[in-house]
Amino acid sequence: MQYSDKVMDHFLNPRNVGQIENASGVGEVGNAKCGDIMKIYLDIENEIIKDCKFQTFGCGSAIASSSMATEMVIGKTIHEALAVTNKAVAEALDGLPPVKMHCSVLAEQAIKAALIDYAQKNNIHIPELDGVVIDDDHDHHHDIEED
Repeated sequence: MQYSDKVMDHFLNPRNVGQIENASGVGEVGNAKCGDIMKIYLDIENEIIKDCKFQTFGCGSAIASSSMATEMVIGKTIHEALAVTNKAVAEALDGLPPVKMHCSVLAEQAIKAALIDYAQKNNIHIPELDGVVIDDDHDHHHDIEED
């Protein structure tokens, strides 16, 4: 499998690893079956994401996706952060192998889950999150078996 230099860089030197004490919002997504578990912590002040940290248990692509996603949301408003889609994360990493695209989906969902947590804790309505379902038991990427 061919990985871009950016994927390798974020895997070998992940940014923003760790947790935030008393985080404004925490989102955990994952799939126990394949072992990728991702936890994203957000520190939000006046609707601006001041800091974002992650803890990911998973493959290199999952770690690289988490690392890139945290970099992409820091400094953004909560509304701008919702524009960080799995496609945007994958593109920022100069692409992911098709069998690893689910890792960027996890990153997008972890951010959304953390923002949902933040909205609930603060009794805020974020219209963009209406109807968002966090699918944390996705198994669709096991259709492709790796040799």
